[in-house]
Amino acid sequence: MGKEVKTNAMRILDRNKITYEIIHYECDEFIDGLHTLEKTGAPAEQSFKTLVLQGKSGQYYVFVVPVADEIDLKAAAKCVGEKSVEMLHVRDITAVTGYVRGGCSPLGMKKQFPTIIHASAASYPKIYISGGRIGDTIALNPDDLLRTVRGQYADIIRRA
Repeated sequence: MGKEVKTNAMRILDRNKITYEIIHYECDEFIDGLHTLEKTGAPAEQSFKTLVLQGKSGQYYVFVVPVADEIDLKAAAKCVGEKSVEMLHVRDITAVTGYVRGGCSPLGMKKQFPTIIHASAASYPKIYISGGRIGDTIALNPDDLLRTVRGQYADIIRRA
């Protein structure tokens, strides 16, 4: 069996000596995070998606939110000190992050952008995030993720 090809996200965790688990799943094409949950068996409340938004200033920001929730754009903008933020267009994801839609991890992007993780992550011993390519999920301690991305916790989801 050949050596496993690691993603940038995995290499960063290795370099920082952070314990993590990789969950591989079969996926021909990315549909959405909820579809990924079915494949991995990860608990929905502990599974997070990575969203990249651009502020009015032109700065990019990374938001890590529960997979079943929607980001609150006003709360997100306020959190990063912007007048407004908007989702990065799908066609720009690879150019900005180095990742493809559905495989975008908050770790290992082309540049380290300010990163905000939804506050609920702090209440779990581990969370599940993209491993940096479609078909890979990483399970890790949320505080380890927070330290590695030099991020902050905040309440950034829309309430029903």
